[in-house]
Amino acid sequence: MSTLLTLIVVLAVVAAVVWLVRRHNADTAAALADAQADARRWVERLGGQVLALTGTDDPSRQALADAAERYTAAGSQMEQARTAAQCRQVTETAYEGLYYVRAARTAMGMDPGPELPPLPGQSRAGEVTEDREVEVEGRTLGASPRPTGRNSHYYPGGTVAGRPVPRGWYSEPWWKPALVAGAWGVGSALLFTSLFSGMAGADQAAYADGFADGAALDDPGLDPGGVDGADQGGFDGGGLFGNDSDFGGDFF
Repeated sequence: MSTLLTLIVVLAVVAAVVWLVRRHNADTAAALADAQADARRWVERLGGQVLALTGTDDPSRQALADAAERYTAAGSQMEQARTAAQCRQVTETAYEGLYYVRAARTAMGMDPGPELPPLPGQSRAGEVTEDREVEVEGRTLGASPRPTGRNSHYYPGGTVAGRPVPRGWYSEPWWKPALVAGAWGVGSALLFTSLFSGMAGADQAAYADGFADGAALDDPGLDPGGVDGADQGGFDGGGLFGNDSDFGGDFF
C-alpha cells in the first residue's frame, strides 16, 4: 500500500512539473508574440513617417536622416530578436526614431503629432531652455531649444555613457563618439559644465551626478567637485571628441 501511495505521489509531482513547464512555455511564447507585434507596429509607424517626409531645411533633413538610421537599426534588431526583452529594445529604437521625426516636423512648422512614450533617462536629462555657445578644445559648440541654421543636430534627451544629455538642438552631434564607444573622452566634463550648468531646463541634481562621474572618468586623480579639477586634467589623450575630432564623414 505504501509503495502504491509513493508511486501516486511521484506521478502527481511529475504531472505538476510538466504542467508548470508547459504553462511557463506558453506564457513565454505569448509574451514574445505580444512584444513582437508591438515592436513591428512601432517600426512600421516609423517607416511610414520616414518614407512620407522630405526635409525642407538643414535641421529637418538632419533629423530625418537620424530617424532613417533608427529605422534601419530597428529593422535589423527585429530580424534578430528572439526574446521579449530584445523586442522591447526594438521598440525603444523605434521610439527614438519617432522623436527625430517629431523634431523634423517641428523644424518644418508642422504639427509634431501625438506624444510618444518617454525614453530611458529622458526626464532625468531635462532639456535645453536657452541659447548657449561655448569654446571647448578650440571648437565653438552651440545649444538651443529650437532649430537654427547653426544648431541643426537634434537629440531627444537621455543618458549617454552614464551622463545625462538634455533634449535640444546642437551645432554638432558631440555625443555620438560616446554613444558608439560607450565612454566619454578626456576633458568632456568641461563641456557639460559649460553647456548645462545652471540651465533651468536641465535637472541640476542629475547633471551634478553626471558631471561628478564624468570628472572621475576624465582623470581618477582629480576632485570632481568643481570645474577647476576638470580643467587641470587637460585635453590630452584624444580629447573630448576622441582621436579624430573631425566629424566629417565619421558618423553620417
